[in-house]
Amino acid sequence: MLNPPSPTATAASVHAEGVSDDEFRAAMSRLAAGVVLVTAQEPPLDPDDPHAPGTEDVGMTATAFMSVSLDPPLVLVSLRTGSRMDDLLDEQPLWAVSVLAENQRPIAGRFAMKGRISDRLLFADLALDRGEATGAPLISDALSTLECRTEQRVTAGDHTLVIGRVLTARVPSTEGGPLLYYRGRYRHLG
Repeated sequence: MLNPPSPTATAASVHAEGVSDDEFRAAMSRLAAGVVLVTAQEPPLDPDDPHAPGTEDVGMTATAFMSVSLDPPLVLVSLRTGSRMDDLLDEQPLWAVSVLAENQRPIAGRFAMKGRISDRLLFADLALDRGEATGAPLISDALSTLECRTEQRVTAGDHTLVIGRVLTARVPSTEGGPLLYYRGRYRHLG
């Protein structure tokens, strides 16, 4: 006999397996995750038009980021399918990651906002470096930065897993601890 869904689960949010969206979110919120800023440059919309705007920086906060392989060096980021970053990385193979420090919580919040303002304004007052391999913006005092080239894209439910080969890896700052995300809030060690 199958276990009935919990009383908090609604019929619309219960999956065939019996777990609700809320139950799954609550369980996964107990897993602490590092916080990164994923960035890329959006190419000109019309490269043949000399009056068209040039490249534009795009960024998003992510907590589903991990190392995959040492040889070759590969990382993975999970993106909501159809999000601006997912669509961009489907066209643009070069991207970068800044691993955020505990004092960079405002940066994480800024790039995680729903219905946010333009990315140009979000990047305006940040101390940035340009990636030598990707041209993507990197947070100058991040704990570490990685530049990547997409090797593979895997559809996984309502997300796309983007696996990238690491082209450069730097450690610009050794000060402070990592910014973490746990139980729906940004946290720090200690």
